[in-house]
Amino acid sequence: MAELSDNGGTVDRVSEGLFDTPGESSGGTEGGGADFRMGESADRLAPLAVRMRPRSLDEVVGQRHLLGPGSPLRRLIDGSGAASVLLYGPPGTGKTTLASLISQATGRRFEALSALSAGVKEVRAVIDVARRRLLAGEQTVLFIDEVHRFSKTQQDALLAAVENRVVLLVGATTENPSFSVVSPLLSRSLVLQLQSLSDNDIREVLRRATADPRGLGGAYTITEAALDHIVRIAGGDARRSLTALEASAESSLDGTVDVDLVEASVDKAAVRYDRAGDQHYDVISAFIKSLRGSDVDAALHYLARMISAGEDPRFIARRLMIQASEEVGMADPTALQTAVAAAQVVQLVGMPEAQLALTHATIHIATAPKSGAVPAAIGAALADIRAGKAGAVPPHLRDGHYAGAAALGNAQGYRYPHDHPDGVLPQQYPPDELVGTDYYRPTDHGYEREVGPRVTKLRRIVRGK
Repeated sequence: MAELSDNGGTVDRVSEGLFDTPGESSGGTEGGGADFRMGESADRLAPLAVRMRPRSLDEVVGQRHLLGPGSPLRRLIDGSGAASVLLYGPPGTGKTTLASLISQATGRRFEALSALSAGVKEVRAVIDVARRRLLAGEQTVLFIDEVHRFSKTQQDALLAAVENRVVLLVGATTENPSFSVVSPLLSRSLVLQLQSLSDNDIREVLRRATADPRGLGGAYTITEAALDHIVRIAGGDARRSLTALEASAESSLDGTVDVDLVEASVDKAAVRYDRAGDQHYDVISAFIKSLRGSDVDAALHYLARMISAGEDPRFIARRLMIQASEEVGMADPTALQTAVAAAQVVQLVGMPEAQLALTHATIHIATAPKSGAVPAAIGAALADIRAGKAGAVPPHLRDGHYAGAAALGNAQGYRYPHDHPDGVLPQQYPPDELVGTDYYRPTDHGYEREVGPRVTKLRRIVRGK
């Protein structure tokens, strides 16, 4: 969509109809008749998720933590705020919706760019027009979708305009802005994190879409079981839930939507799994125990069960990182690296592609040699602390980087290990009452077969035996 600029040229505006109010994009006349009906028909052809986009703050579901009275985001939407914001959150949580509401704020001109298609030229063109409009008393809100995809050069092109409030920037991103947005732009913007919608939020979105004339208009009956299943597979994503509902309704021959129809329409099997109930805990418990028991096939079954049911992939990634240290530990130190990498893929790439990384980590942990020495070591050390075995730090290990430390005997007599050819030498490190205490007891599994003899030798040297 192109908009006429002040100098008669055009400024590319990538809106793709995201911010059109229903009925406005049809080109119909106010007098009704054929043109009005044509616009209404075109409106009905829009995806359900677009038709049900909230038209006011009262229709927004979720994100209550950002929309309280007097909050920066509410003031921006009401047309009185003056801060640039970065909306950060998972897909389907309302970033585009909030941008749409900001676009309707009175007294402001609205421009939308997509980082997928706009470059520095387009950004500068919008800013040039915004600067001239500001002289005439009209402020511009610039919405940039997928702002994390802008290069450093493209982001730098925004800095002066944002700092001088030539434009109020509203950036939307699914990636942590701390890692994807340049520091100068980050420091000039409020970062507002949107949260995945709760099951109750998604259920409200679906009920509203079923009854609202903009949606299905009460023409379909959706069973509670079908509703619950859509909620599960939505994974906190309102857009995904509405897409599943629309696909199911379009497949209904009698106006009823049940679980079987939802399964057939969205190509996902019904999985008995409640993320807030017993099945959640039963399945994750079975997943953990399968990893511990080295049953890779069972572990993959429970992983697939969680993925199919819409479990939060971040939750799965967290469990894998814990298991890498708790069940594998030093028997294969690379297991933790794989688990952490999988968690990063979940964060940076998202589903469904991230399921491959979760599978990678699951197979690695399930097939790795097992050792409980890591949790046993920290457990034994913590038990001693709780028992009061926390004696004074030996004087030669204390901090000596302050005036008077030497007079107190601190840091005196410390022996620097790198001065010794082997890099290790006899020296007391623990408090007196813990000298000779062994916490870490390596097994003979995997890499710990090599670590065990090394630990024994190091203890002998350090303890002077």
